[in-house]
Amino acid sequence: MATNVVSELNDLVETSKDGEKGFRKAAEDAHDSQLKSLFASRADDCARGARELQDTIQQLGGKPDTGGSVTGALHRGWVDLKSAVSSRGDHQILADCEKGEDAAKKSYHDALEKDLPADVRAIVERQYQGVVQNHDRIRDLRDQYAARK
Repeated sequence: MATNVVSELNDLVETSKDGEKGFRKAAEDAHDSQLKSLFASRADDCARGARELQDTIQQLGGKPDTGGSVTGALHRGWVDLKSAVSSRGDHQILADCEKGEDAAKKSYHDALEKDLPADVRAIVERQYQGVVQNHDRIRDLRDQYAARK
């Protein structure tokens, strides 16, 4: 069972690292200073979440992943390409962040469907609630910026 738990947690480490990298990119690209600050804060939260998961994996005797996923790297590459050929406004940056948070919600939801020890489940559930709050805040901001157009 520990191997399956470690695998599930490593998937979430990748998800968290993807979130961290995605939010850091968003902070670089955002025009609004408040959004820059928000994205940097979200990136820091993702990094803390990844560290917590990595620590849990080590406590379980596993080897924690240290990077993001191929899918996340491909998405960031696509975002880089889009921003190179067009000027991405804050609304588009928020929309891209929301897509990332959609993927994170799914990853955490899928992990919670698995048989996890109670202490691990508590960590995953708490982080999932943070992902949901992030998603909803990003979605609401995206809608506010859409209304400004």
